[in-house]
Amino acid sequence: MAVQHGPNRPDSTVATAVSPTGAVSADAAAIDEAAEALLGVWDTAREKATNRLSGSQLRALLVVEQDEGINLGRLAGNLGMILSSASRLCDRLVAAGMLEREPGRADRREIALTLTPAGRALLDEVRAERRDQLSVVLSRMSPAARAALLAGLQAFTTATRPAEESTPARTA
Repeated sequence: MAVQHGPNRPDSTVATAVSPTGAVSADAAAIDEAAEALLGVWDTAREKATNRLSGSQLRALLVVEQDEGINLGRLAGNLGMILSSASRLCDRLVAAGMLEREPGRADRREIALTLTPAGRALLDEVRAERRDQLSVVLSRMSPAARAALLAGLQAFTTATRPAEESTPARTA
């Protein structure tokens, strides 16, 4: 049996026995709530840095930054959009001077998407504002709580990777 505890429990100092599956579900609910708070901080930072971009446009810029030269089809797939919606989104980003469309390197018929210097500067500005917003929240936490949060987030990041990526390589 696992022990249920956390910020959303009526009295987090009193532990309640729950099944292992129930503990994971309770943890998932608490993490979901924390993720909403984190997304709220990110949205505030995005709005403060620029009110010109929607969340979808910002996600598109981030995907292009991660995969410079990505084609429209892959961008649409990464964003979970249909091709025509992704194309219109890119049209707006090109018009705003954040994105460029160039002929593909391997296939000149294919269009490669790249960030403009203005697009890169905007992402830097959003990140700086996001970090400022996060610093305010983190300053309200004890050093031990911050260290625990960081360790948990690092473990979470590792767990999101495919098994072969997150397993350390064996040496002979």
